Amino acid sequence: MTDFMTFMRERDQAALAYCQGDAAPVNALTTEHGPASFFGPDGHAVQGPEEIKAAFSKGAMAFGVNGNSHLEIVQSGSEGEIAYWCGFQYAEVDMDGKMVPMSLRITELFRREAGAWKLVHRHADMAKAA
Repeated sequence: MTDFMTFMRERDQAALAYCQGDAAPVNALTTEHGPASFFGPDGHAVQGPEEIKAAFSKGAMAFGVNGNSHLEIVQSGSEGEIAYWCGFQYAEVDMDGKMVPMSLRITELFRREAGAWKLVHRHADMAKAA
């Protein structure tokens, strides 16, 4: 069993891959079982593991390979079969050859399934400039 903070390094790498146009690592960390939900930065809400993975795949297709990303954890914790983190994702994504900065406020919830942490809820919205 992976401790949650060790897992978060894997999560950070999956976020980087996503910002480089590859949703596969994030999809691999997403649950196969409901309930599951995703509240995206575009204001839409999606429910169900397959629907979430489809939304992640569609979103990543908008990004080129030159993106980067870093997760800043403000709070996190795990107890038994449930874990969470909240904070910020700072990214710069390649959209049609133009680098676009993004700052997102993130809350993610995870459930331990067969010894692995799996994403069951993600809420992401644009952070306001300070």
